[in-house]
Amino acid sequence: LDLRRAIQDRDRRYEELRDSEGRLRLVLDSAHDYAIVTTDPERRITGWSAGAEAIFDWSEEQAIGRSFDELFLPDDRAAGVPEREVATAMAAGCAPDVRWHQREDGTRVFMNGSTHPIVDRDGGHAGFIKIARDETRARNQADELARTRVDLVDSETRFRNMADHAPVMMWVTDPVGNCIYLNRRWYEFTGQTREEAEGLGWLDATHPDDKAEAERVFLEANATGAPFRIEYRLCHAGGSYHWAIDAASPRFGPDGEFLGYIGSVIDIAERREAEDALRHANALLAAVMEAVPGVVYAKDRDGRMLAANRGTAELVGRPLPEIIGRTDADFLDDAAQAAAVQANDRRVMTGDRAEVLEEEIDLADGTRATWLSTKAPFRNAEGEVVGLVGSSIDISERKRVEEALQLLNETLEDEVVERTAERDRMWEISPDLMLVIDFTGVFRRVNPAWTTVLGYERDELVGHHVNEFVVPEDHDATVGAYRSAARGATPELENRYRHKDGSICWIAWVAAPAGDMTYATGRDITAEKEQAAALALAEEQLRQAQKMEAVGQLTGGLAHDFNNLLTAVTGGLELLGARVAAGQYDKLDRYISMAQTGANRAAALTQRLLAFSRRQTLAPKPTDADRLIAGMAEIIDRTLGPSIEVKVVSAAGLWPILVDAPQLENALLNLCINARDAMPGGGKLTIETGNKMLDARVAATHDLDPGDYVSLCVTDTGTGMSPEIIERVFDPFFTTKPIGEGTGLGLSMIYGFVRQSGGQVRIYSEIGSGTTMCLYLPRLAGGEEPGEARAPSNNRHRAEQGQTVLLVEDEVAIRELVGEILGEAGYRVLTAANGPAGIALLRSDERIDLLVTDVGLPGGLNGRQVADAGRSVRPDLRVLFVTGYAANAAVGAGHLDPGMDILTKPFNVLELERRVGEMLAN
Repeated sequence: LDLRRAIQDRDRRYEELRDSEGRLRLVLDSAHDYAIVTTDPERRITGWSAGAEAIFDWSEEQAIGRSFDELFLPDDRAAGVPEREVATAMAAGCAPDVRWHQREDGTRVFMNGSTHPIVDRDGGHAGFIKIARDETRARNQADELARTRVDLVDSETRFRNMADHAPVMMWVTDPVGNCIYLNRRWYEFTGQTREEAEGLGWLDATHPDDKAEAERVFLEANATGAPFRIEYRLCHAGGSYHWAIDAASPRFGPDGEFLGYIGSVIDIAERREAEDALRHANALLAAVMEAVPGVVYAKDRDGRMLAANRGTAELVGRPLPEIIGRTDADFLDDAAQAAAVQANDRRVMTGDRAEVLEEEIDLADGTRATWLSTKAPFRNAEGEVVGLVGSSIDISERKRVEEALQLLNETLEDEVVERTAERDRMWEISPDLMLVIDFTGVFRRVNPAWTTVLGYERDELVGHHVNEFVVPEDHDATVGAYRSAARGATPELENRYRHKDGSICWIAWVAAPAGDMTYATGRDITAEKEQAAALALAEEQLRQAQKMEAVGQLTGGLAHDFNNLLTAVTGGLELLGARVAAGQYDKLDRYISMAQTGANRAAALTQRLLAFSRRQTLAPKPTDADRLIAGMAEIIDRTLGPSIEVKVVSAAGLWPILVDAPQLENALLNLCINARDAMPGGGKLTIETGNKMLDARVAATHDLDPGDYVSLCVTDTGTGMSPEIIERVFDPFFTTKPIGEGTGLGLSMIYGFVRQSGGQVRIYSEIGSGTTMCLYLPRLAGGEEPGEARAPSNNRHRAEQGQTVLLVEDEVAIRELVGEILGEAGYRVLTAANGPAGIALLRSDERIDLLVTDVGLPGGLNGRQVADAGRSVRPDLRVLFVTGYAANAAVGAGHLDPGMDILTKPFNVLELERRVGEMLAN
């Protein structure tokens, strides 16, 4: 019984041990990243985990019984590493093992682990256990990273060495845009030091006029990481400026992150001079050649082609490089035809007269072409004939059609049969496009001209929808045309087709329905469109030339007037200084008045010029035109004199208008003066107002948008004007008055003011019957009523306690002047030199009651943008714009928000104090 219990107990412990060993085996085999190896005391392998099998590529059968030392590299085995490792494990209980090991196939694997002794139940030594993790990938990555760092340092060293010996200037920036490296050539060329050039200091070496643009281009490109190229003037170490090209490409990291730029700067001063001269000559030649429609060319005395336009290349069938510098014998395939052309050329040059002739030519594709050529000799400065100029057009189609028509007229014998033959022949030979299309827009039949004109074969067209070949922008018009034909109409249409080679052709169509089909013919009008465009360009160039002539006249007169005014200003100030220096104070007011008068006249001249150019700064207010006329009655009567009867006809219920009232007064007075001058013997002048509702048709005849307008007409009984005079009456500097009695700017300024106010000027006149000048001004929308004009007060305005004004002005002198005026008036003044600085103060906690800002500011933000940014954080902020120029678009084109106003430079102290005080008091 005891023996049985002992056996049962033994079997139970054996089963428990086997279960425990099975669980341990599962745990060990699940650790695939770890190799777990056990050995006996002689280092023979007794245990081999699934991780060890995967890492070392030995199966358990191959591993059991083999020496533990075979896992080590040959060099480590030779050095006794396995013996030392197990000795350390025996002595210390653990031996770290971080090194390369060897697989079955001889490849290496990096293991990180340790070796431990195994102790049996009796405390005796039973062997060793090694547990290690496969870190081969991490080790390889670390080695690769180390090599990359070494290569990077080596690459940067090579780059700097190469860049410092490069013949051009080179630079590198970081992602923020700061320049972190410039090569030796930069410092030699500019004379800058490294401290001066790095960051954005390199911009200091650019020309002052180019610096802002160079900075803008660079910073905008840097913000997007895009390549850029710019030309600017760069200061040489000797002080002169050289034109240079600065080009750069972005650098990106492995993950696509923007690292900055690498760029180069090349001195192109000499090349720029040569290019300017060449560009001028080429531009002139190209403009002449391309402005003439068709084929244009020039040849020297030997028949070599000196110049030719695009039409020449298209007609010959060869690109321009194969034509320029060669004779007809070189680029025409038929020697006999080339000889005939050259004989014609020699006859023109020898005979010294122009000729128009037809020339037969075989083109490069083998087809026969007929040219209608006009040729004339040209001479050098000494009058010698040195070549010829000519133009040609391809009339092959026309000749073929003429021949076909002639043949048709000669062979009309069988009327029924021949009529069908005629139709088919015309269908086949017609240079115009012909088609039969159904009412859904699908081609049913096309003639061969489609291949000639557009390059498509018949099979590529029939059965396809028309819009497959029409540009998308003309789809709707094309659909509308064939639907209109389906309803019985005969539509006409111009649309654009894509040629098979990708080019665009304009086709003019005439169509008519018959049965369930539409029959249409189309003519290629591409050349006509191009000629019209060339004509429009020539007209625009003529208008530009006329503008430049007007500018020349304007600048001459402007210089004369301003020199006179400046003489009064500077003379008065010099005399004032001399009297003060001498202690003579009795005549100071006279000299001050002299300078102020000159300055005020200069300001008035500036306003006249701005009115002429439609760029004056207007201050439109709700205005009653009848009330304005009534207020001017006395001055009009005094101006016209007793010989002229004045009659005012006012409209009942006249609509209010939104205009600058002083400018309208000036315009009315100018019209009255012109009417007076047209009635030297006296007469009658009528001023009439009225409400006008213009529909679309009438508005179009007046060059206005449809809507409600107020008319202000001045009619005289004077000499009247001819149609030729009426055509030119608004031209600047045009006058019918004797020399010295008119500037020619009066009506131009009226026209500019009215157009700027959204209106129009119309003239009705006949010789001997007088003239009517009508101003059409748009009706004021909304319910705001005109107010009475209020005379400005001469009282000094003083600030209330703590009132603060923010002044944004880039001109130092004006900023200091306005700041001093407002400071003396009791205001606390904050100043900023540009838009960003002003916005920073507006976003601060400072008290700011009023923003006074110039309209035109540096730094990328104008005055209106500063005001809008301020109102985004201070909704009730009052704003006074100060400007010496138009900038109407910048301040709302004359339509300001409530709490905003405009003050025009120049202004006096009282006006500035009054406007600031009124804005803060409202």
